Amino acid sequence: MRGATHFSYNQLLDGLAFMGNDYGKFIEIFNEQMKKVYNINTSRTYFDCTNFYFEIDKEDNFRRKGPSKENRKDPIVSLGLLLDANQIPIGMKLFPGNESEKPVLRDVIQALKKKNQISGKTIHVADKGLNCTQNIAFSKENGDGYLFSKSVKTLPEKEKIWVLLNNEDWKEIKNDNGTLLYRYKSCIDKFPYHIEIDGKKKTIYFTEKRVVTYNPKLASKKRYEISKQVEKARSLCYSQAKRAEYGDLGKYVNFTNENGEKAKATINEDIIEKELELAGYNLLITSETNMKSTDIYNTYHNLWRIEESFRIMKSDLDARPVFLQKENSIKGHFLICYLAVLLERIFQFKILNNKYSTQEIMKFVKSFKIVKGESKYINVTTSSKFIKDFEQMTKLPLTNYYLTERQVKQIFRYKI
Repeated sequence: MRGATHFSYNQLLDGLAFMGNDYGKFIEIFNEQMKKVYNINTSRTYFDCTNFYFEIDKEDNFRRKGPSKENRKDPIVSLGLLLDANQIPIGMKLFPGNESEKPVLRDVIQALKKKNQISGKTIHVADKGLNCTQNIAFSKENGDGYLFSKSVKTLPEKEKIWVLLNNEDWKEIKNDNGTLLYRYKSCIDKFPYHIEIDGKKKTIYFTEKRVVTYNPKLASKKRYEISKQVEKARSLCYSQAKRAEYGDLGKYVNFTNENGEKAKATINEDIIEKELELAGYNLLITSETNMKSTDIYNTYHNLWRIEESFRIMKSDLDARPVFLQKENSIKGHFLICYLAVLLERIFQFKILNNKYSTQEIMKFVKSFKIVKGESKYINVTTSSKFIKDFEQMTKLPLTNYYLTERQVKQIFRYKI
């Protein structure tokens, strides 16, 4: 790092604790500055949750054992993220990992919207099914909405028939070359949800739009995965493996004559056939009945940016595992990760107009390196299309092998 400031590890922890103690204020400061320089679109906002694990055995008041995204048994901290219509972060909330997203989620959304003075509709996003009926009801009552996907395999038989039959209802979306991207069909109807009120089970109905899609690329990928799993299951059958050794592959196997540790195993061809038949299908469920089916599809598939924001924190920014103990230091750590994601998103969408992927940008940020030689600096960065394009945009000597002191200062002083 050029011109790095030297400080002790204890000073770093003190700084993190100071920022973490009031992390919401720092986010508010950045949001206010964002409004001055760029447009924050809060006509529609998006929300989702994730969690981060800590490789410790003992819990405390903040790091608690709960439902981990990685199915780990370590204590975790949960993080809720609020994003604007362009999926740029505008709010973050940290809460103990043992608190289920189901009841906490409603309070988190309300707190974040109030904190950031947001009155627009918030769409709660979930990858495979919304957390619970109460959250769906809350979204409707609060004037918000939801958008989530649901596995076609878990649908009632009546809905599966709708998915697989009535071929004349399908509409196709192709690219400029005439290649099929996906096909879809949709319906609007009232669908039942089961809820418990005052200890009594009750069925309520919500009017929803449901869009079923078929993606040939996804179908090919899924069929390949199924065939690989079936192949493994067959090999276990041939080797007369114990039932416990099958794990998740057991869904493709029939077990009979269990008189001891071993059981006679045969491949369940019916299950395999049904899974292959449903490969490539996906069901999108939303409260936004007035949205076009193509807009629902595009919106949902753009929402990978929320998950990608979490992935950037967890992978590119090494947000986990967290080697911190004090609650405020942990909060400060995640605030830094949040701000890094925010700056990356601004750079990606406001400066580069979403022409480049996050992977390309993060690779440039992490790999751009120069080494000081005897008289000049040597640029040891691996060339890429992004660096060449960015050089054209900024007129900076980013692809030069030799760099002078003046050129290096020019690079570091450049303002976007």
